[in-house]
Amino acid sequence: MNTTDLMLLRSPVLGVPHAFTTRRGGVSAGAFASYEGAGLNLDDREDNPADVAENRRRVAEALGFGVEQVARLNQIHGVDVLEALSAGVQTADALVSCTPGLLLAIGTADCYPLLLADEDAGIVGAAHAGWKGTLGQIGARTVEAMTRLGATPGNIKAAIGPGICGARYGVSAEVAGQFRAAGMADAVIAVDGGEHLDLAGANRAGLLAAGLLPEHIWVSGRCSTEDDFYSYRRDSGRTGRMWAVIGLSTATGQNA
Repeated sequence: MNTTDLMLLRSPVLGVPHAFTTRRGGVSAGAFASYEGAGLNLDDREDNPADVAENRRRVAEALGFGVEQVARLNQIHGVDVLEALSAGVQTADALVSCTPGLLLAIGTADCYPLLLADEDAGIVGAAHAGWKGTLGQIGARTVEAMTRLGATPGNIKAAIGPGICGARYGVSAEVAGQFRAAGMADAVIAVDGGEHLDLAGANRAGLLAAGLLPEHIWVSGRCSTEDDFYSYRRDSGRTGRMWAVIGLSTATGQNA
């Protein structure tokens, strides 16, 4: 497999196999290509299924997994967290697992992906946090689900991947009001006379409130409206999807 052009972002705080994909390094064409050539689209609802299958294979194998080991979600912008016991597709917006040999995958194209790991306990989690998930504290819910499996919040490390930045994410007064009513007024920022949401900051604050240590939380600082990424808002709805992936290696049960 030639992965020379495969572009994966990794966090310095996570020691288990993980990555945030960009739109580079795949075989997708047309609206799903990158600005420099073929694209790494990982959603097959509109793209050529064979191209997406190849893209998924490249991502999984770059982390030492087979595509048949991927556990992923039919995401519905909710707050349900499920345990992944085997590969396949479930309906929710977050997964947790203590099963070696599974690669948890979250799809995004402006929403924020959260990857979490208690490496000592051998427990990982992945969450999809759009504005509804952020408002519903899906990060904290994922921490709670990991804790039920045996994780300790103070040992959990988390990476917040690329998503739409506050400067680009204008919202209605009604949505902004929901954040204020939920005690999350710090997430609402003023930009050019309008109200915007800082979802990266809101998710970091939620993880801190759930018991994670500040030094255990990494924020990529990348905006999905940058050319390197797929963005639903920038591309007016016709775009690809990135994956955020995390798993436990079968070699040790924890680290790769």
